[in-house]
Amino acid sequence: MKLARYLKPYLLFALLTPLTMIGEVLVDLLQPKLLSQIVDDGVLPQNMDVIISTGVIMLLTIVIGGACGVGSAAFSGCASQGFARDLRRDVFGKVMSLSFQQTDKFTTGSLVTRLTADITSIQQLVDFSLRMLVRNLMFLVGGIIMMMQLDVSFGLVVAISLPLEALLVVLIMKRANPLYNIVAGRLDRVNSVMQENITGARVVKAYVREEHETERFGAANTDLTEANLKVMTLVALLSPFLMIIMNAAVIMVIYIGGMQVKAAELKVGEVMAAITYVTQILHGIMMLSMMFQTISKASASARRLNEVLDTEPAISGGEAVPEDRSGSVCFKGVSFSYPGHSGRPVLSDIDLEIKAGENIAILGATGSGKSSLVNLIPRFYDPAEGTVLVDGQDVKDFPLDELRRRVGIVLQKSELFSATAAENIRWGRKDASDEEVRRAAEIAQADEFISAMPNGYNTKIAEKGASLSGGQKQRISIARAVLKRPEILIFDDSTSALDLGTEAKLREGLQKSLAGTTLITIAQRIASVKSCDRIAVIDHGRIVACAPHEELLESCAVYQDIYRSQVKQTGGED
Repeated sequence: MKLARYLKPYLLFALLTPLTMIGEVLVDLLQPKLLSQIVDDGVLPQNMDVIISTGVIMLLTIVIGGACGVGSAAFSGCASQGFARDLRRDVFGKVMSLSFQQTDKFTTGSLVTRLTADITSIQQLVDFSLRMLVRNLMFLVGGIIMMMQLDVSFGLVVAISLPLEALLVVLIMKRANPLYNIVAGRLDRVNSVMQENITGARVVKAYVREEHETERFGAANTDLTEANLKVMTLVALLSPFLMIIMNAAVIMVIYIGGMQVKAAELKVGEVMAAITYVTQILHGIMMLSMMFQTISKASASARRLNEVLDTEPAISGGEAVPEDRSGSVCFKGVSFSYPGHSGRPVLSDIDLEIKAGENIAILGATGSGKSSLVNLIPRFYDPAEGTVLVDGQDVKDFPLDELRRRVGIVLQKSELFSATAAENIRWGRKDASDEEVRRAAEIAQADEFISAMPNGYNTKIAEKGASLSGGQKQRISIARAVLKRPEILIFDDSTSALDLGTEAKLREGLQKSLAGTTLITIAQRIASVKSCDRIAVIDHGRIVACAPHEELLESCAVYQDIYRSQVKQTGGED
């Protein structure tokens, strides 16, 4: 019912659907009555005038009923499809607003299932409710009324058969309902395994683990199949039992009708009409049982969708927009641990002031907390303790959009989209001209290889940049950030796939074109950062020194160890 608000914009279609369906059902209820007239007043007394006139009326009513049926289907489609579109839009919007820790909690596979299978399940319920619920309820009520008009004794058949069918439906649906939650959970698992293997296909192939992953997918797929089979078996039991009751009711009608015809209290055509009515009534009950199945499945889906819609973003913005746009950053007493992480914090008591326009590097061993530190600036996560300031303002007080407009970040993993090279770069600023896009690519040392592609900047890039090398993906990602021209530009180990010569040209281009921009570079190669104004050395989540390269070589033991190991590996500083 919480999702019913999405039907409000389509209320006109939702009202027209049952109204036109009423017209179709009334025609269907009228047909047995007209047929009985043809039999009793036309065929038996051999009166062709009655047969022809009543037959014409039947044909006309069938045309009207058909038109009503088509209209009902069209109106229902407009309402249910619009409902699903708006719901899908809001669920996707909510997913986009969640923090990383919240999307990790739901898992990617589960969110995909909710946005696809779960919304489709509820859409089907809306469609069936607007059409089939009205249709079958009218067959149930209208059929009983028409039967009672023929002969009150037929009410005995309905009084016996209806409770039996209703009891069967309730018992089986009560057993089936919990299974739909299990099915949804196992579908999440299948989607998760599939998503992991599609995105991690290179690793799977590199380690020759195709067989293992096939077995893992097979186990998840088998679990889903078994859960589906349990539901289908339960529901399959319903149909034959309902058919037995319906056929028994027909036999009872024929028996009672035969007795009435023999006693000259009923005509043959009226008995035929009674058989049709009892079939319509009990068929309506059967279809209502299918409705209950749809409701059970949709209710499980609705709970899962409401779980997403009711989740408040863990990170929400403030309202302060400082006029200062210099690009200064300050960490004061910052400590941080990832949600669910136990043990030593990832970052401990960080104090670091980055001046506006400064070119600063953050250096440290793998797992020392470098990426975690810079992720606090655009508020991908919030610190457990302490404060992060941008332009003298606590980042928690910024509107999120405003904060992230001031910060450009090139991540360790280059994320590209199935679009042209120009469109991928233009993510940095959607209104950028072609010349600005090209200039950003030149700075990022990407113009040469993009221009050499078949269609240049209009060349379509495969999903996740599969058609490019690692270095090419990194350079397009850098061009995207450069085009944004933010006050603060963060390189999160995003030049690791570049050779030192290309990286040197990149840094020279950045210094010329982005003068005044605060540059923060995370790196593991000293050769990449030794020309920075300062280098902050982080070790086990703590900043142990922050100074220029030459000063660190004299005073910082951690930096000296890193330097010696890299010089030894490369055979020289350069």
